[in-house]
Amino acid sequence: METERFEALIDAILAIIITIIVLEIPLASNGSWQALLDIKYEFVIYAISFMICFNFWNFNNNIFSIVNKVDPKVIWTMGLTLFVFSLLPYLTTFAAENFYLFFPQFLYGMCFIITAILSLVISKFLKDADSGNIALQVALDKHYAMYGTIMIVSIGIVIGYFIYPPVIMACCLISILSVWCMPKIQYYLP
Repeated sequence: METERFEALIDAILAIIITIIVLEIPLASNGSWQALLDIKYEFVIYAISFMICFNFWNFNNNIFSIVNKVDPKVIWTMGLTLFVFSLLPYLTTFAAENFYLFFPQFLYGMCFIITAILSLVISKFLKDADSGNIALQVALDKHYAMYGTIMIVSIGIVIGYFIYPPVIMACCLISILSVWCMPKIQYYLP
């Protein structure tokens, strides 16, 4: 199967997810700085969620720019990934409204971990579906960024459980930043 329509579907779903996240940000009660400060948690978690969506889109855009064909395993695994990812607007609001509670932050972090695990599975399926594509095989050879995301957010969950739940959200942000830095670091790793 060609990838253009599949890429368009992914782009459309991510655009809808971002739109829903934006619509979930509460309006300030009045035009004062204090009213904006009152919704600071909602804005912070929105910013992190936006970066997650952009990062996910960027990763998929870069990978699918070199993919020549996909198969049903890729399509269904991406569908499952997008389902998990589509929970992000709800989890963004849930974590923002319960900023200091472990369970909402835990679910927010688990969205990251499950998406990273499914991305690893998709990478394997993409390599299998397009086995003659050397550029794709090389691009999907190392998964430091995905493993790093799983490790960083898992550490955040442990710290969040025992000490301070918002650490989970901070670790989600750190994992995004590490993904942006990872291509530069990969050149120095064996």
